[in-house]
Amino acid sequence: MKTAIILTIMTLLMCSTSEIEKLDYPKAKVNYSNFEKLVNEVKDRRQTRLISFDAFFEKSKDANVIILDTRSKAMCNKRHIKETLHLNFLDFSQSNLVKITPDTDTTNLIYCTTKFDGEEVHFMSKTSWLPPYEEEKKTDIIIGFKYPTSINLYGHGHKNSYELDELIFLTNQRIEYEGT
Repeated sequence: MKTAIILTIMTLLMCSTSEIEKLDYPKAKVNYSNFEKLVNEVKDRRQTRLISFDAFFEKSKDANVIILDTRSKAMCNKRHIKETLHLNFLDFSQSNLVKITPDTDTTNLIYCTTKFDGEEVHFMSKTSWLPPYEEEKKTDIIIGFKYPTSINLYGHGHKNSYELDELIFLTNQRIEYEGT
């Protein structure tokens, strides 16, 4: 057995890169080029879909609208905007989306943790500062879930999404929260 493994390794080491690339095995179900195209398609459209809390709140009253929270179930259960539906970002799939929004014409209102201030326990910030040579700009690099949520919804055919663009303070009286 050890001899077979050693011979296999030696054979691979003697192969050129092009010969190794010819080895037959199933490729992963990831296509970065297609993902990059999707991100670029969503990028410009997204700019027209950023809305204030007042617009967010007004849209939430319309028919065929959901407020979607893609944080972990534990964080969503502890505190979320009233009447929010939950779908963990890691569970995004066509079949799971259909369970909460059976119609791709549904308006999805999304928010992320970077839109809340004064509530770092349940709406943890996922930002970091740029390196010192960029310090004068003081621009946050957002690593939050809003962008991937927007891209995922669009990629699954849900193109009627709006994102909260206003920073919300925990003490803001316009918002009703639910949770434990």
